[in-house]
Amino acid sequence: MAERHATIASSVGLHARPAGLFIEAVNKQPVAVTISKDGSTPLNASSILSIMSLGASHGDVVTLAAEGEGAEAALDELVALLETDLDAVE
Repeated sequence: MAERHATIASSVGLHARPAGLFIEAVNKQPVAVTISKDGSTPLNASSILSIMSLGASHGDVVTLAAEGEGAEAALDELVALLETDLDAVE
């Protein structure tokens, strides 16, 4: 299983618009992705309810995990997205 850590860069954290953009990117991946914070139970990263329940704020570190063909590349792409201030992206 591939795993990556990402620091949330969006000023409002992983809420509203940033969460929507992240979920859109997760749904384009060839593998299922989970997300967790502070060692909590991994949640489905393609679910808005899961993302909102994380309560990930600016500067929080989350863990993404996936397995299967394409997992490494998928996680690299998603980490890069989370480490971008998605509030500033037009």
